[in-house]
Amino acid sequence: MRVIHVVPAITEEASGPSYSVPRLCEALIATGVDTQLVALDWAPLPVCLPYLKTFPLGLGPRRLGASPEMRRWLKAEAASGRVDILHNHGLWMMPNVYPGWVRRGAHCKLLVSPRGTLSDWAMGLNAFQKKIFWRFLQAQTLQRADCFHATAESEFQDIRRQGFKQPVCILPNGIGVPTLAAKPIDGRRQLLFLGRIHPIKGIENLLRAWQAVEPRFTDWDLLIAGPNNGGHLAEMQALAAQLRLERVAFSGPLYGEEKLRAYRAADLFVLPTHSENFGMTVAEALAAGTPAIVTQGAPWRGLEKQGAGWWIEIGVDPLVACFEQALATPSEHLAEMGRAGREWMLRDFSWEQIGKQLAVVYGWLLEGGETPQCVRLD
Repeated sequence: MRVIHVVPAITEEASGPSYSVPRLCEALIATGVDTQLVALDWAPLPVCLPYLKTFPLGLGPRRLGASPEMRRWLKAEAASGRVDILHNHGLWMMPNVYPGWVRRGAHCKLLVSPRGTLSDWAMGLNAFQKKIFWRFLQAQTLQRADCFHATAESEFQDIRRQGFKQPVCILPNGIGVPTLAAKPIDGRRQLLFLGRIHPIKGIENLLRAWQAVEPRFTDWDLLIAGPNNGGHLAEMQALAAQLRLERVAFSGPLYGEEKLRAYRAADLFVLPTHSENFGMTVAEALAAGTPAIVTQGAPWRGLEKQGAGWWIEIGVDPLVACFEQALATPSEHLAEMGRAGREWMLRDFSWEQIGKQLAVVYGWLLEGGETPQCVRLD
């Protein structure tokens, strides 16, 4: 079985697919699936990935990511009969359109992972441009898909809401679980947000909620870490100044060991998002032994069942109410919640298990037989 994965870019380390798609490829390779990943030569890569092939940008706006060389290569590979599965990740750029173009007339199957791009919130962002792109380019890729991949039940519902009836396999992203490290003991406690500084992440709600609780929880500090996205960082810094917040810091992006140290140093992680198909930072925080507060814009209902955090409604008032409880929780109890979350990640979110299940789905698409348990046909 040979599978080609297509993603626009994997150089934005703070972006979920930049981590999850390569790790998924590696998990599939470990199961024996002949796997190749193709992406744009967007920027220098921090490491060499032997299964990755990159292509230069062509003419046109950078945000569209047009690459005639990628299109020609994919077309030749699909026509050659050497490819069994094309697996596309994401929407709204030309690399996400090419798999649908080359699927037409070829014998390979097409699987599409929307990666959160079909949620109501995401569809409403830059809605006019997306309507044009959808009508003339993107819709045909999805119409030609033989199967979809959703990372949660909510994304399955997004796919069905758009009218697509194809089978959907529901498999979460996997996560690597580091060794457990003791929290720093210095008399201060830290609430951490880590991710893109983007309107979808709900940072405005976080700052307004923090204003309400900051005077009563004087042993807590708020750290907001992540890369600036479209100038939103300056807006949030201005809002923090306007609200006269005293114990909030913006650190900029954190990668690699610095990011892991931030998760380990935090007593509590928060993701106040409006919309996520998965929320990789939540899994990373839990894997590092840090409990989490996550809004219902992300599919983390299991936090409360597993005793690893809180899953709350979107908005300022729900955040304030949750902070009143969570920030008053003793450090020892938060540490217990963090350990429960880490055990959850080890048990249900290993890349090894995700790779094996997706390989079964690929085999089912090619050969038929009994429907895999993770595939929904309704």
